Parts: sequence; structure tokens; C-alpha cells
Amino acid sequence: MTRLTRRGVILVLLAWLVGLALPAQAHRFAPSLLKVTEVGDNQFNLVWKTPLQATSPVPMRPRWPDACEVIQAPPAQVEGTGRVTTLLLDCGALGEAGLVGQRLGIDGLGPNQASAMVMVDLQDGRHYQQVLTAEKAEFVVPAEPGAGQVMGDYTALGIEHIWGGVDHLLFVFGLILLVGGGKRLLWTITAFTVGHSVTLSLAALGYINYPVELVEFAIAVSIFVLAVELTRGDGLVKRYPWWLAGGFGLLHGMGFAGALAATGLPQDNVPLALLFFNVGIEIGQVAFILLVLVVWLFIRRPLGRTARRLAPVPVYLLGCLSAMWCIQRGLEALAA
Repeated sequence: MTRLTRRGVILVLLAWLVGLALPAQAHRFAPSLLKVTEVGDNQFNLVWKTPLQATSPVPMRPRWPDACEVIQAPPAQVEGTGRVTTLLLDCGALGEAGLVGQRLGIDGLGPNQASAMVMVDLQDGRHYQQVLTAEKAEFVVPAEPGAGQVMGDYTALGIEHIWGGVDHLLFVFGLILLVGGGKRLLWTITAFTVGHSVTLSLAALGYINYPVELVEFAIAVSIFVLAVELTRGDGLVKRYPWWLAGGFGLLHGMGFAGALAATGLPQDNVPLALLFFNVGIEIGQVAFILLVLVVWLFIRRPLGRTARRLAPVPVYLLGCLSAMWCIQRGLEALAA
């Protein structure tokens, strides 16, 4: 076996191990959702959505006031990659104030390293939402909602989504490898941002519908195509990378919209929530790009001439991982 062949085998094995270590649904990040809707006189419909794939043996469970009694509890249903539990609560013992001033919470967020969105809809039109984390696992239903809370919550949700979407970050990393730094990187990332912002907005507002499995497969294909382009010499894609970035950005935007749909948008603050979810995605994306560039600045000198010989390694990893995702998601799309 030649040295080149050995190196190729090692790279493939390394990519396979990394692929096993990464979440199988790399882009399908969606936080758990607890939605409580007032449907009658102090009666509330509670919907609890959580991913099927658990990261800990400790289950995540919603909490509501002890004075509320469960009067209907049909079996949980599986929807796509999540499990949905629906309960009907009678909270008449809470008095006229109902859930206002009461605590809603999620147990198990810490062990699962997860977040959850709590949404409350009252019959008088008041609507509340709050992102819960291990550090803040409870939400006190306030008397009045605030726009500032929507801005903060959906910005944090956007950042968390982009950093949880390994395949999206790998595509951005591939764009950095394709164009390097400077103005070309700025224009390329701008084109990608415009692309995914357009389809994210259209899909989140219900103007376009699409099969989720097919979009997830297409996202994996976009990374593989980018990896192939990185192995070629100077061509149209390398000279005009913003066309590729903008076109595939349309696909990634639909992936973002799928995660946002799983969480939901506050009906009285849809434009604001959508805007700041997108802002959060951009903040996370820029932070990742800066991190990659800073790391490269620190390792470039120590690597010296070795850097050129190691240049194909990230490209092969990108290609191997995306190929595995293509196979996996292609099979899922056919089975759907």
C-alpha cells in the first residue's frame, strides 16, 4: 500500500468516526417546545414537543402549577423527528388570575444540555414566550408581554440553531476554504445570507411549502458539491463564488425555517420574532467565521510549509461527511 493510499484510508476512517460522533440529524436542530393555550374558563391545552433523539437517560418533562388537574391525557404521538404529548388541564383552583403569576418549567434541561421554548396564549389575546435553559428552567407568566423579551429570546434561539447545525457550519467553512479572506469572503457570505434570509422568511410566513426530508437531502448535496469544487482548479465557481453561495443559501434557509416552525412564532410579534431569529443566525455565523480565521492566524506560522501538504485534509473530511449525510438523508427521503 502506497503512502498516498494509506493517507486516503486514514482520512476516510477519520471522517467516518467524526460522522458517527456528530448527530445523525446534523441540521435538524430544534429546541423542545411547551405550548400552553387557554381554551375555556381556566382550562388549558398543553402541548409538549421534544426530539426523539435523547442525549441523556434523564427525561425532559414539563412542569405546571400543582393546583392544575390533568383531565385528558391521550397517548403521545410521533411527528417526524419529535414526540408530541397533548394534555388538557383544569386550573380552576387558581382563581380569576389563572396562570398569570404562576410558574411553568422544564425538568431535565441540564443533563440533556438542551433548551426549550415556552409559549403561553391566553383568551384575552395576551401572548408570552420564553427560552428556558439549565440556568433558567422556570418561567413566571407575567401580566403584560414585552417586545424586548421577543427580541432577546429569538436572537438567542437563532444563535443556538446555527451552532447546533453542524452541516450549515461546514458549508460556511467550505466557503472560507473556497475564497479565503478579504472582500471576496465578504461578498460570498453576503450572498449566502441573502439567499437563506429570503427562503427563511417566505417559508416561516407560509408562502412556500416543501418536503422537509428532500430539503435536508439537498442541503447535504450542497456541501458535497462545494467539496468537489474545492478539489478543482480555477473555474467559474472559484471566480464567481457568490452565485453558488446565494443559490445554496436558498436551500439552507428552508432548513432554518423548519427548525423555526418546530418552535413557533408569537402571533402578535411575528415580524419582530422572525427578524431577530435571523439576526441571531447572522451573529452565530459571523462568530464562527471569526473563530476560523483567528485559529488559522495562530496555526499558520507553526505549520509553515506543512500547511500546504495538509490543505487537502479538511476538503476530504468535508466530502466524506457530506457523502454520508447524502446517503442517510436520501434513504430517509425515499422512505418518507
